[in-house]
Amino acid sequence: MRKISFMAGGLLLAMAPGVTGPVTARAAPDAANVEDGAAIRQTRAVTAAARAFLATFDDAGRSQVQFPFVTRKSGTLARFRRAGPGQPVQPVTDAQASAPTARGPGMGPPGGFVGEQYGTAVWSNFPVSDVPRPGVRMGQLTAAQRAAALHLLEVVLSPAGYQKVQDIMGADQVLADDGEPFAAGRAVYTIAILGQPDAEKPWMIQFGGHHLGLNIVIDGVHGTMTPTLTGAQPALYRAGGRTVRVLSGENDTAFALLDALDASQRRQAILPYGVKDLVQGPGHDGETLVPEGIRGSALTAAQKEMLMGVITQWAGIVNDAYAAPRLKEIRDGLDSTWFAWSGPTTHAPGHNGSSYYRIQGPRLLIEFSPQGVGDDPTLHVHTVYRDPTNSYGSRYTMP
Repeated sequence: MRKISFMAGGLLLAMAPGVTGPVTARAAPDAANVEDGAAIRQTRAVTAAARAFLATFDDAGRSQVQFPFVTRKSGTLARFRRAGPGQPVQPVTDAQASAPTARGPGMGPPGGFVGEQYGTAVWSNFPVSDVPRPGVRMGQLTAAQRAAALHLLEVVLSPAGYQKVQDIMGADQVLADDGEPFAAGRAVYTIAILGQPDAEKPWMIQFGGHHLGLNIVIDGVHGTMTPTLTGAQPALYRAGGRTVRVLSGENDTAFALLDALDASQRRQAILPYGVKDLVQGPGHDGETLVPEGIRGSALTAAQKEMLMGVITQWAGIVNDAYAAPRLKEIRDGLDSTWFAWSGPTTHAPGHNGSSYYRIQGPRLLIEFSPQGVGDDPTLHVHTVYRDPTNSYGSRYTMP
């Protein structure tokens, strides 16, 4: 006998045709419950993949890849410098980093090499030879360990996010093949597990290299990927018989949004000064930035959808089960989200542009910053993705 279902007062009622007596009622699936269920299943899968990866190490090896996870409100600035040309970098204080003896050929920029530290975790937009990352480099892993590490990334990221990671690493491999003097290539990308992989208690995955810094905190139904650094050098290269343009989505969706603005909106969005680097890159966690540009409330419905398309290039790197609630909270604050632009308003077809842009909302900060290093800023870009209310999952992990 076929059942007929209908909604009444928030309940899903089910009865057979012709039945007029009492009916059984069960709660209609709530969107939040559906999302939580998907996230729980996802966390179990990520936890299992992380445990399988750790199981490939003996006790000595595990001590090099697994570290304690201690929750903090935000990350802190970390500086490194060399005692002399060719020497390994060492952590230093602000005073040591800016001392006259800290300057010289091969010893790094004034102020030292900068990274951001969260407990044991460290990430940066400098190469791993300048800012050491904790964990084990991919080139040091056995074939089985490397396969398990990549499987963990596949599980915790979306398909598009995993491909983005592969493209970034591929660009870095081009630098290695060209004989760059700093550490480059897939082999130097480093993975670390902070804490004990668990389906209910918080722990963290860190993976990255020169142009990638994934900081993924898993805490029950929550999977937080802020802060994260993505970048590319070169942003355009050939591999496997195809041309790869790294961060093309980040570039093209932003230019499409800018093109969709009318003259008045453009005057609001385009900054009257040039921005040449990340404003809130590594080491700037917890800082406050005054919003600039055009506010989301001044955009049309179609333009808001285009803005969400740009944002998704970052928020959608992580698996959909974690990305969906994140995108919802960003959308809920879209009227209070700002879009700011600096630089040329066009780019060559098939190439990234040389323009900086920023997206800033109540729970969001994105920066896209082409770099002058390497002569062609269209081929070298750094980006950062933050949530000022939830650094390293602190909204969930901190009491």
